[in-house]
Amino acid sequence: MHTVFRIGEVRKIDKENPLYQVDLKLTSDDDQQLSQLTDRMREEVDGTGWYRMGKLLLKISQFDKAEELYTALLEQTSNDSDKAHIYHQLGWLKNDQGQYKEAASFYEKSLEIERKTLPEDDPSLPPTYSNIGGVYRNMGDYSKALEFHEKSHKIYENALPSNHPDLATSYACIGQVYNSMGDYSKALEFYEKDLAITKKALPPNHPHLATSYNNIAQVYNHMGDYSKALEFYEKSHKIYENALPSNHPSLATSYNNIGLVYDNMGDYSKALEFYKKDLEITKKALPSNHPSLATSYNNIGGVYNAMGDYSKALEFYEKALKIREKALPSNHPELASSYNNIGLVYDDMGDYSKALSFLEKALSILQKSLPPNHPYIIMATNSIDHVKKKM
Repeated sequence: MHTVFRIGEVRKIDKENPLYQVDLKLTSDDDQQLSQLTDRMREEVDGTGWYRMGKLLLKISQFDKAEELYTALLEQTSNDSDKAHIYHQLGWLKNDQGQYKEAASFYEKSLEIERKTLPEDDPSLPPTYSNIGGVYRNMGDYSKALEFHEKSHKIYENALPSNHPDLATSYACIGQVYNSMGDYSKALEFYEKDLAITKKALPPNHPHLATSYNNIAQVYNHMGDYSKALEFYEKSHKIYENALPSNHPSLATSYNNIGLVYDNMGDYSKALEFYKKDLEITKKALPSNHPSLATSYNNIGGVYNAMGDYSKALEFYEKALKIREKALPSNHPELASSYNNIGLVYDDMGDYSKALSFLEKALSILQKSLPPNHPYIIMATNSIDHVKKKM
């Protein structure tokens, strides 16, 4: 192992210049917590040679370098098994970049090759089924998402021990779909199954445990239980701070999520503080057209709107919309969210014709992508009715 230090106290020692004193403590070879974490990370970045390098690049969000490597490997191989793996990894890459149609295409190419020689329930297929399900969830096609996640989960249940981390991840994936559909009790049920396994199977400072806490916090936030939401988000954030580099997208998301809770609580100064931390990391870590950057702009716009600063709200909402129009399919719920938010600002400004135009665009998208009783459709319909009464 290379030299590894634990960071103790960090103190600013010059008020005028960015100069800090950092207290470091050298770890020892018998540090059990560090050993558990590094062993687990070696397991996750598996494979050999260039294939292992590609997976590492994906893990640390170096998407352009990973794509360059996988494209070169694809050109050099004639082996079907290698091709299936490369297409799968390219699908993972495109999904993380927010290019969902391309992601689905790569994953389905991988599945097509695998199914030439494997039965539908082969134990090697769940990652591909699950990833296709994840792409459909991102695209707002929740019935297709559940179909693929349940295929994956059924195989895992039959093939794995009950405390296996992959089974935990499968529960979490199904929970995510129910969360996106607005069925929060079902989402919480699956997320808690994930957490129960993850706490037993992984070390306490593992990023996957942070994800489990984060998912449960998100449901409590949607349900309006903000104290429980903050409790779980802060557990998640503490792990991310200890386990990830300071510019990692997951750390940005964690700041964003805590900001969301303060936003919902009406503490706008705290919300803006956390949203700006998220934006600072996201701009450095992700491409300029990534949907996560749109989310960062969107949330800052929401705070300014709540504070009555409508010009600043429109500025950030329009930045978010510009990215989403380029990066997402035309029926994606997040695109509807942008139209809806801009419409609500124009409503607050008293420009009802512009408000109605944007709100109707939002409702049209939501009706194509979500079930008719989804809370977002109900809210959009109510907003349109509200504006029409003012005209």
